[in-house]
Amino acid sequence: MSEPGKGHTALYWNADDGCGIRCGLCPHRCLVSENSYGICGVRSNYGGALVASSYGAVSSMALDPIEKKPLYLFHPGKRILSIGGFGCNLRCRFCQNHEISTARCDAAPCDTAPGPQTPQTPLSHRAMTPQDVAALAVRSVPDGNIGVAYTYNEPLIGYEFLYDCAALVRKAGLRNVVVTNGYINKEPLEALLPLIDAMNIDLKGFTESFYQNAGGTLGPVREAIELAAGHCHVEVTTLVIPGENEEDIEQIAKWLSSLDPGIPLHLSRFFPRYKYRDRAPTPRETIIRLSEIAKMHLKNVFAGNM
Repeated sequence: MSEPGKGHTALYWNADDGCGIRCGLCPHRCLVSENSYGICGVRSNYGGALVASSYGAVSSMALDPIEKKPLYLFHPGKRILSIGGFGCNLRCRFCQNHEISTARCDAAPCDTAPGPQTPQTPLSHRAMTPQDVAALAVRSVPDGNIGVAYTYNEPLIGYEFLYDCAALVRKAGLRNVVVTNGYINKEPLEALLPLIDAMNIDLKGFTESFYQNAGGTLGPVREAIELAAGHCHVEVTTLVIPGENEEDIEQIAKWLSSLDPGIPLHLSRFFPRYKYRDRAPTPRETIIRLSEIAKMHLKNVFAGNM
């Protein structure tokens, strides 16, 4: 096994009776032994401290339409500087970005050329500071940019880099957007939310069995949506997988409506990816049918990838 990167000291952990380090960022609460990683693949035990080994490692960057996040009711028509890192704390067999979500940043050395780059420059495995990110966001304002979106992989496992970037982006008068699976503990989420203007949270299904197959549990995601909806603009996305979570859509719509019937729900089509390459894409007719059902409970339902 390669040695974890000597990186930024992580937040939310404690020593666990000499057996390793207990990470407190997400509900897995991984016990991380020396020179090992948590489930996410980016939080490592190095020298008896938990290290955010992906800090500043940018795998992907683009100046995207805000609707691509997807956020349809948050500054529509604008663009947002979108950055991604490495790793994820769930194990979805249908992952649409598995190339970066299953990677560790130490497996792909960073390009350490100094200074921020333009969003059009290939930035795979580039090292950036929060100052670089904020400066690039400001420089992109004339191109319609409103801030920074933390996306592509699961951004919350890179909590420290996200937090530091978000603080500088907010100080510059721009907006912060997080596109996430919502699998995070309450304390770190509460600490982050004052810096966040909008979130799109994946609600992958509405049963414990579905979440167990994805390597997690449903409860923390529901809690994250409830908490975020009380602090910032929230939209929710469900990837509809034929034969697996179609029956969950009405229950999802009913539950979201109990929080706020105005919360937008995006129903997106599954396409064969990762370990589900033998599956057929979700029929357009299925998305249309389920959208009509969801509209019985929610004011804003959007059919994506049509």
